[in-house]
Amino acid sequence: MTARTLYDMELSGNCYKVRLFCALLGLDVALEPVDLMAGAHKQSPFIDLNPFGQVPVLQDGDVLLRDSQAILVYLARKYGGENWLPTDPVGMASVVNWLMVAENEIARGPGDARLRDKFGFPVDGHKARENAAQILGLLEARLSQNEWLALDRPTIADIACMPYVALGHEGGVPLDSYPAIQAWVGRIKALPGFVSMPAL
Repeated sequence: MTARTLYDMELSGNCYKVRLFCALLGLDVALEPVDLMAGAHKQSPFIDLNPFGQVPVLQDGDVLLRDSQAILVYLARKYGGENWLPTDPVGMASVVNWLMVAENEIARGPGDARLRDKFGFPVDGHKARENAAQILGLLEARLSQNEWLALDRPTIADIACMPYVALGHEGGVPLDSYPAIQAWVGRIKALPGFVSMPAL
């Protein structure tokens, strides 16, 4: 029995990032579903694990972590060697830059559009789609010249950014006009150990 547990919601792109990365690393992880629709994330016992009331949360032995980007950093450094998160300052900064893009521009663009259309969250759908068009244009330009976002190989930058971009069609943000992004998503799906999620 694994001592590693992910407090998870199947349809959450942030939870999916962690499930995907664990699969790519070959790590066993027990999934503990959290029923966000019933408000379980705002009640004990979950709120005792994460006072922010958000998934995912990873328990790895004695280590308890919240926030998908922080969890990716932890897993990459503990189990991934140099492959997924380099230790040299320039390489690390490049990866972290894209983790911030995932947390900000992508979350406020295709992520928010999906929250509104799929889950009924009261966000400005027009603004979310405007934000999505802007960040997708930047990603398309980047990926037209590079196979991967941060380095010349896949890193946690790609794992952090891909889910809400690829799920954007659920918020009225399809990838039809972005062939380089589509090819990048395809490269991630071809990685050994890749696992999917609904609508991906």
